Amino acid sequence: MSIADNLLKYKKELEGEQVELIAVSKNNEADAVLEAYNAGQRIFGENIVQELVEKQAVLPQDIEWHLIGHLQTNKVKYIAPFISMIESVDSLKLLAEINKQAAKHKRVIDCLLQIYIADEETKFGLDHAEAIELLRSEEYAAMKNIRITGLMGIASNNALEKQTKDEFQELKVLFDGIKMSFFRKEDSFKEVSMGMSGDYKIAIEEGSTMVRIGSNIFGARKIKHFKA
Repeated sequence: MSIADNLLKYKKELEGEQVELIAVSKNNEADAVLEAYNAGQRIFGENIVQELVEKQAVLPQDIEWHLIGHLQTNKVKYIAPFISMIESVDSLKLLAEINKQAAKHKRVIDCLLQIYIADEETKFGLDHAEAIELLRSEEYAAMKNIRITGLMGIASNNALEKQTKDEFQELKVLFDGIKMSFFRKEDSFKEVSMGMSGDYKIAIEEGSTMVRIGSNIFGARKIKHFKA
């Protein structure tokens, strides 16, 4: 099936759900992204800053780019002029740098706090206590050029369905608690980004508002690997 056909399949499947489809275009050439764009997709997720910057320069400017991979503070400046959302904020230090770079471009950048929910040491993210500490900090309170709009989490790889379900439930419970404690009056705090190609159906059942689908849309086409 073509990229357009794959997209249509997901759009039909998600029709009626309160879920946004993020087409994860990492490791795919710009022409593959353009094919998805021409099929109606407007939100794309990338992991590597250099790859994202190169694509953004040659693709339509109304694309909403989401950075979904681990982000180093020294790379924020390269995406601050255009990024729509950074889903992988995993420290107060990173959030401060995003705020600093956004201010230079007179922008407010939407961010998700990445929460560590997987039973794997290789995953990034804040634990529950760290997320609460960040939100209570005076440094966060002073930031004017970022807006936290929700949480993101990645479930364990190759886990049984019950474990995946439990991990997604954990993220949704934390989201609800943070919403009540810190963002009760802010409609913008509404996103729970969880679920990928292998587990998005479970994620939707557990309250996901954004699913990140890559290879099931773009296939196995690969480009050169960039350093993070």
